Amino acid sequence: MAFNRMCKVWMVFKMARELIRKATLEDMPVLLEIYERARKFMVSTGNTNQWTNGYPSREILTEDIEKNEMYVLEDEDGIQASFVFYCGIDPCYNKIYDGQWLNDEPYGVIHRIATRGLKKHMADIILEYCESKIDNIRMDTHMDNKPMQNFMLKHGFKHVGTIYLKNGQSRLAFHCNLNKN
Repeated sequence: MAFNRMCKVWMVFKMARELIRKATLEDMPVLLEIYERARKFMVSTGNTNQWTNGYPSREILTEDIEKNEMYVLEDEDGIQASFVFYCGIDPCYNKIYDGQWLNDEPYGVIHRIATRGLKKHMADIILEYCESKIDNIRMDTHMDNKPMQNFMLKHGFKHVGTIYLKNGQSRLAFHCNLNKN
């Protein structure tokens, strides 16, 4: 019992040193570095078809920042990760194939999680932050992105079907409803 309490106190202390905030245009050099590293990581894990040709570009990141949907996770050593998060409708999620969403309730969307790769559990902290805002979350990923698929399944997401992006590429759709999983 004391050990469990000690672990919880440690986690609270650890999380208190990290901050999630909206990204700004001043963060762009670090964001570009983070996504360049993420592209290399994807290739190293066999995911050579997602985030190609410099995606996400400076223009896409700028748009995310201007829409107030891009966030960064910072700690005492600087920005460690970035992601897009918003509550609302993702047009690509309006039609799902080979399955169905867990529900039609309002949901949050997480896109483009990427880290500098210097510290562990950054994606866990990002997910915990998003779950603190809404308990119904949808995500998608490329069929070759096994690390992200494993992350989502480990955190209670269910693979619920396939969606198609605006450019016609397919993505595996995942959904987590904290109240009903």
